[in-house]
Amino acid sequence: MRERIVLGLGRLPLHGMGAASVTWWGTLAFMLIEGTGFALAIAVYLYLMNLATVWPINAPPPDLLPGTLMTLILEISLVPNILLSRWAEQQDLRKVRVGIVIMSILGIIPLIVRIFEFPALKVSWDSNAYGSVVWTLLGLHTTHIITDVVDTLVLAVLMFTRHGLNLRRFGDVQDNAMYWNFVVATWLPIYGCIYWLARL
Repeated sequence: MRERIVLGLGRLPLHGMGAASVTWWGTLAFMLIEGTGFALAIAVYLYLMNLATVWPINAPPPDLLPGTLMTLILEISLVPNILLSRWAEQQDLRKVRVGIVIMSILGIIPLIVRIFEFPALKVSWDSNAYGSVVWTLLGLHTTHIITDVVDTLVLAVLMFTRHGLNLRRFGDVQDNAMYWNFVVATWLPIYGCIYWLARL
């Protein structure tokens, strides 16, 4: 006698995590699109640098301190960010709450440093092509930091309310952590262009 196997969707989880989540794929697609935007902006920087007889144009190279401080803060933030992603995967609410608060703080600190970074460029956005491209690169990256910080703060609030008990939020935290890794990764070539290529 053949046994009948009844398949039902009732036992499947309502939300996936990682690659099983539609939001994860949306975040990945967004990062690919934005990564292309960063690559194009860096290509413009390199193109203008190649055309110019002197680079930077009518300006000294930017001060290294704010950009280097930004780089250190962003690299240090990767450690708690990776831990936060692991804790979210384990669905450990207590650790996720601690991690999301730490990442909220580590998201705000770079914005404070960035306030000092724009004047350290020693050129205005409307001075010339050099000024325009470095302000564009810094502005694009600042926009991405702000975007991630807002998302992190919203998730922090949710994780400390009854919504934190919703398993879907752990996937959201993982996606947010993935996006922060993208923000850090995109900064490194921008830092190299703005602060080191200007010194060649």
